[in-house]
Amino acid sequence: MSEAIKTDVLIIGAGPCGLFAVFELGLLDMKTHLVDILDKVGGQCAELYPEKPIYDIPGIPFVTGQGLTEALMEQIKPFKPTFHLGEMVEKIEKIGDPAFRVTTDAGKVFECKVVVISAGGGSFQPKRPPVPGIEAYEGTSVFYAVRKMEQFRDRDILIVGGGDSALDWTLNLHPIAKSVTLLHRRDDFRAAPHSVEQMRALVAAGKLDLKIGQVTTLEGDGGKLSGAHVKGNDNAMSRVTCNTMLPFFGLTMKLGPVANWGIELENNLIPVETSAFETSVPGIFAIGDINTYPGKLKLILCGFHEGSLMAQKAHRYVYPDKRLVFQYTTSSTSLQKKLGVN
Repeated sequence: MSEAIKTDVLIIGAGPCGLFAVFELGLLDMKTHLVDILDKVGGQCAELYPEKPIYDIPGIPFVTGQGLTEALMEQIKPFKPTFHLGEMVEKIEKIGDPAFRVTTDAGKVFECKVVVISAGGGSFQPKRPPVPGIEAYEGTSVFYAVRKMEQFRDRDILIVGGGDSALDWTLNLHPIAKSVTLLHRRDDFRAAPHSVEQMRALVAAGKLDLKIGQVTTLEGDGGKLSGAHVKGNDNAMSRVTCNTMLPFFGLTMKLGPVANWGIELENNLIPVETSAFETSVPGIFAIGDINTYPGKLKLILCGFHEGSLMAQKAHRYVYPDKRLVFQYTTSSTSLQKKLGVN
């Protein structure tokens, strides 16, 4: 087990509500670390609709998901949060009253007084391709994310997909892999045009292979892939020699390991009380789309409100002997000093 990272509050989920919680907690002198399964901050806003307009953020008539994320990141700069991206929380253990030990799938361990679950509708999980028996190869030859590029050095890699992830990893891995084949169901890509141009130039130079079609079956023993059979758009069958497959078929929302954290659930959501949005476990809070209570609205602005009330109660756990004096950022010189505007 790696040495525990100690922090006041661990926030699970770095979407808009998790980011704004950093601000509210920071005003009250609480240090935060954030864990998110995605490889960037912004949650659903950044991953699913970065260019989609949002019209109901108070005081901002129009903003994109990416624009809102960038503004929130600017707002929380004074509090210097630490982000742990591309990781999923697997386990939450109670080690005090309150105190928690939180472990991620990358083996990272945190110890904190407060946990804030701000995980949207759950965690983003990769979509599994409809290939018979693919489960037998997962984790040994089939991977849905690249955590460490070095593990793919000198491998024969089949990358399946036509979006940014597929193209990015095709371009990043081809210099270190033994061979790279990119497979997509059609000769038209949803990725950034520059990436598509780079990929086509490498294909023309004979540095990687491009195939059009779909994987029908895999071959190999004991979880070790040796090849994939591909059906072309003309129904012709071919075989790609590969010992590693990276399918990028997009992401889907699933509750994931939240169900195993010992927190009461209701229809795959976390019930909370509405004075501080605390769960059935004292010291663990849930804000944003993942929580439920009478009258709940799944709006970003509601998640912001929930985060502000959560921070007031979290302060009692982090500083049990310290009286909390309510202050306004407009008039408090001490708060303005924390924000670097005084």
